[in-house]
Amino acid sequence: MLLLALDTATPAVTVALHDGDDVIASSSQVDARRHGELLLPAIDRVLAEAGLKVDALTGIVVGIGPGPYTGLRVGLMTADTFGLALGVPVHGVCTLDGLAYAADLEGPFVVATDARRKEVYWARYADSRTRLTDPAVDRPADIAGQVAGLPAVGAGALLYPDTFPAAHEPEYVTAAALARLAAERLAAGVELPAPRPLYLRRPDAQVPKNYKVVTPK
Repeated sequence: MLLLALDTATPAVTVALHDGDDVIASSSQVDARRHGELLLPAIDRVLAEAGLKVDALTGIVVGIGPGPYTGLRVGLMTADTFGLALGVPVHGVCTLDGLAYAADLEGPFVVATDARRKEVYWARYADSRTRLTDPAVDRPADIAGQVAGLPAVGAGALLYPDTFPAAHEPEYVTAAALARLAAERLAAGVELPAPRPLYLRRPDAQVPKNYKVVTPK
């Protein structure tokens, strides 16, 4: 097994290689505006660090969000392209699940990432491997009663201490965590989600109201 894992659902552009036993190379850079610019060089970098060529890959793991439309599609399109070009399977993993796995907490807790617009993408977990709720997007104040008293991880939790007073790192997901989680589940025969985006809401960019189509005379 040689899995290439990547995620662009948060400001972190993160890539890792997993050889079936553990992560053998990884790269993470935080830059919310340069996902498309940074992702392919990061893939080249981790392959070079491991001394491997791209045709050695046996599978792709990609974070499916939830996340902003523009950043999320960079990772998903790249994963699909590699999968088609190499003829290898592409597996999806919820980005929140990757954060929960990296947190390695024992009891119930919350994962929350920044959804912008003063909202968070979030879910509740029984432990680092077990999600209790579907991913959702809400204003922190609107879910205060559902998360009260629970530890929380992720950039969204750190942004809103009134709602998440017990928030701590990790702030962003890493592809290393995604790769370890995916490899663990694949080894156990668990079917991973299809590599399709969890957008949860419409893109920030919208066609202006009263838009007039200009047609030639």
